[in-house]
Amino acid sequence: MTDTQTTGTPSPAPAPGREPLLKVTGLTRHFPIRSGLLRRQTGAVRAVDGIDFTVNAGETLGVVGESGCGKSTMGRLVTRLDEPTGGAIEFEGTDITHLSVGAMRPLRRDIQMIFQDPYSSLNPRHTVGTIVGAPFKLQNAVPAGGLKKAVQELLELCGLSPEHYNRYPHEFSGGQRQRIGIARALALKPKMIVADEPVSALDVSIQAQVVNLLDDLQQELGLTYLIIAHDLSVVRHVSDRVAVMYLGKIVEIADRDALYRSPMHPYTNALMSAVPVPDPRRRHSGGRERILLKGDVPSPINPPSGCRFRTRCWKAQDVCASQEPPLVALESGHQVACHFPERSEGND
Repeated sequence: MTDTQTTGTPSPAPAPGREPLLKVTGLTRHFPIRSGLLRRQTGAVRAVDGIDFTVNAGETLGVVGESGCGKSTMGRLVTRLDEPTGGAIEFEGTDITHLSVGAMRPLRRDIQMIFQDPYSSLNPRHTVGTIVGAPFKLQNAVPAGGLKKAVQELLELCGLSPEHYNRYPHEFSGGQRQRIGIARALALKPKMIVADEPVSALDVSIQAQVVNLLDDLQQELGLTYLIIAHDLSVVRHVSDRVAVMYLGKIVEIADRDALYRSPMHPYTNALMSAVPVPDPRRRHSGGRERILLKGDVPSPINPPSGCRFRTRCWKAQDVCASQEPPLVALESGHQVACHFPERSEGND
């Protein structure tokens, strides 16, 4: 992304009455490709390539997109588990983009992450008590009433029995393991939680329970969520606003209801049309017409010029190849990066 394009992209405005907790500007992450005897860099995977968004205190921002679009990488950048190539990350007005490990340590209390796979994110050699109590020890925090009592209260808060304190992860189901991961994330009373595909590895029957738990915890503890998912129904249930990513870029951000009712970007339209409609009568009479995209997602090593979606877009014209569309607000709270956005009202 050029300097002109970066400065020309406006930052999303905070919702009325809410202060932005997280502000991301021009965030990029390029993974170098090295080859040859001297391991010289011959290219880069542009996993995240210049994105701007804010997350306001107390809200849930959902991020959706196809596999490989950069959602998970963006989540790791925001929590500073990965080092950004460029751009800026501000948390409560503090620039945390390039903070050292030591300087970032106090902020770990306020930003926590829930990982996608509950089977690999928990150490099988440690008991549940050790896993959930680890944040207290890492931060040298002594909870009132003792560590064991604090851990048991967290387990109970997340729908587990306090008696599970001495058990090991292999004794639990996938849904229970994810609850353990959530309890660990809540240990230090964070202000914001980044959840990377929190229910995608779980059975459908368990997904609703975990999603409802996250919703209840937000109401009870006043949490702010950044939820990364590819399941549009999950995002619709939990989100206040939704950002749509494609090939390292955010192509549309809007309030949940506005986005699902009338998406403006052609890619978002295609995503919405793929949502299954369980009622056959509604599917044929009032459902959104299925849009089949042609071709494969381009490589992030060599993305198309201009608009990255143009190679699969049915509305693409010459300007789409020569100019990258900026993310601009076409309506209040509805931003889209497209030269020819949709204007017609969609169906639920």
